[in-house]
Amino acid sequence: MSDGNSFIREDPWRIFRIMSEFVDSFQTMSQVGPAVTIFGSARTRPGDKYYRATAAIANSLARHNLAVITGGGPGIMEAANKGAAQGGGKSVGLNIELPHEQAGNRFANVPVHFHYFFARKVCFVKYSLGFIFMPGGFGTLDELFEVLTLVQTQRIPQFPLILFGTDHWKGLLAWMKTRLEKDKHISPGDLDLLKMTDDPAEVVEIIRDYERRVGPPGTLPVAFA
Repeated sequence: MSDGNSFIREDPWRIFRIMSEFVDSFQTMSQVGPAVTIFGSARTRPGDKYYRATAAIANSLARHNLAVITGGGPGIMEAANKGAAQGGGKSVGLNIELPHEQAGNRFANVPVHFHYFFARKVCFVKYSLGFIFMPGGFGTLDELFEVLTLVQTQRIPQFPLILFGTDHWKGLLAWMKTRLEKDKHISPGDLDLLKMTDDPAEVVEIIRDYERRVGPPGTLPVAFA
């Protein structure tokens, strides 16, 4: 049992751990170059069609000199790291250990380890020029709505936000249109920030088109600058 002074003794010192986590991760990530983050379920198996599609997308991105960032775990994350590594690119895994389903995968050739979820989230957004959302659960939805909110509120540039898998995402988009947009909880056009597709080649082309329009790597916008 802790007494009333535990906050004074513990929390101020926790700040230094948080600072060190940001310093270490920023130092590593600043050397990665232009990158794309891929989110998706940790529970997707290697034989699944979305696992295969993720690996193909990541492989193509790597061959176009774009690093691939994931949460570093199994499932979709493993597929993306595997595809990027096999494509000869930088395969970044921002891993955080969880009790049941998260452990680092062996395909991340740039591993970064986190204790704090929020520090990990900052690195996903700060060092990416596009975001791909494969089918997933609560974690994927959390990342989707966080990044979407940051773009909608213009806290970060209007990066490509791609939903892969029409069968998985179409119900959510329909609900957002008939409830959020119809009830004026979001503005007309906000849903246009999202692009839905089933074509891996289209995913890569959307990302590459954005990179071409914005400029060479040294001029790409940086989130939270």
